[in-house]
Parts: sequence; C-alpha cells; structure tokens
Amino acid sequence: MTLPQCAKCPGKFCYLGVRDLKVLPSFCPMRNYPEKIREIVKRYKEEEVRRIYPLSTMIERDAYNWREARKGTAPRVPVRPRIREVAEFCKALGVKRVGIAFCIGLSDEAARVTEILEKHGLEVCSVLCKCGAIDKEELGVPAEYKIGDPGKPEVGCNPILQAELLNAAGTEVNIIVGLCVGHDMLFTRFSKALVTTLIVKDRFTGHNPVISLYTRYHRNLVLPSEKGG
Repeated sequence: MTLPQCAKCPGKFCYLGVRDLKVLPSFCPMRNYPEKIREIVKRYKEEEVRRIYPLSTMIERDAYNWREARKGTAPRVPVRPRIREVAEFCKALGVKRVGIAFCIGLSDEAARVTEILEKHGLEVCSVLCKCGAIDKEELGVPAEYKIGDPGKPEVGCNPILQAELLNAAGTEVNIIVGLCVGHDMLFTRFSKALVTTLIVKDRFTGHNPVISLYTRYHRNLVLPSEKGG
C-alpha cells in the first residue's frame, strides 16, 4: 500500500479540484486509489450519513458571513465560535439530549458549556471523569504510575463509565471537554452517540495545543530528546 501523505503535499490539489495525474504527487490517494474514492462516494447516500453530512456542511457555511461574501460586499470571515456551531448542529439535526464527558480540571468550563447549551433549548447530561471513585490500581494501573504517593489511593479517570452512563441516558450527541489523551479515545470507542470534541486537554498551554506548533520556545518540548525521551 502506498501510504497517503497529504500533509506533505505542496499543492493541496484536491482542494483546487485538480485531478491531473501529471501534477499529483506519488503518494496522492487520488492517484493511487481512484476506485476506493468512487466506492466511498456511494456511502454518502447511506441514510445515517445523509442525515449528518449535508447539515454539517450547512453549519460550515454558516460559520462565515457567506451572504455578504457571496455578494462581494465583504471578505469571508468567521462569525461564530465552535460552541455555537455545536449547538446549531445539534438543533439542525433534531437532537434533544446531549452529553458532556469532562475532566475534573475543566469543571468550570463544563458548567459554562452546559449553561450555553441549555439556553439553546438542549437537555444536557454530564459525567465527570472521576465518576465511580475507583482507585487506579483497581482499573489495572500499576501503583508507580500514580501522580501522587504510590502507596496511597488515587482515583482514576473512568472514560468507559462516562460513555456507558451517557449511553444509558440516551444522549444523541456527546461532547468531550478536556479528557486526557487515550481516555478520549476510549470514550469515543464506547459511546453509542456521535462524539465531537469541544476542548482538547493540554495542561501546558492552557488547552491551546496549536500554539506549540508555532512558537520556537516550545521546540525542545515537542521534539524527542536525544536520549529518546
């Protein structure tokens, strides 16, 4: 298999609608997997996909001042934040009940998200990461992996319980607010409802991970050390 390497593409030709094999890089999926692309297009006609995809495209459009931009009376600029996009998407989808899976470190943010979503007329269920109060060792974590004293109890995060409680509550969309790396993956895997991430966990940057890609001050922190750390 020729691995797709779209991040290394110099032209982003698909965005431009270019399919000319003469200009596509050797790793381009459009060059190497045209049959797969045609096969996938058919899946957008499946009922569940048809319910979601057109509405998500509408929400994408409405994130901009598209009417003014289309008329040429103003440059295209964004007009609303992601929390508003999530709320509008849920309403457009006909969702009534949403779930929030949040980290203890973002309790304030989870409360704010809940308040905003409720003002949009949505019913909100929320589950804290430490729900269950289960010691990390009981969850299969070696004592030496604890943040505090290995000899003392330390409550572990419980993303599977978060997912199952929201499944039982019948949520239709679940929102991740700051779950740890790995915990967010388990939550997504076990959630029956659609999952979107509103806030990603990044303790170092105040949950703004993209800044580490741009500042030279973080360079020695994002690259592996010479010792392989």
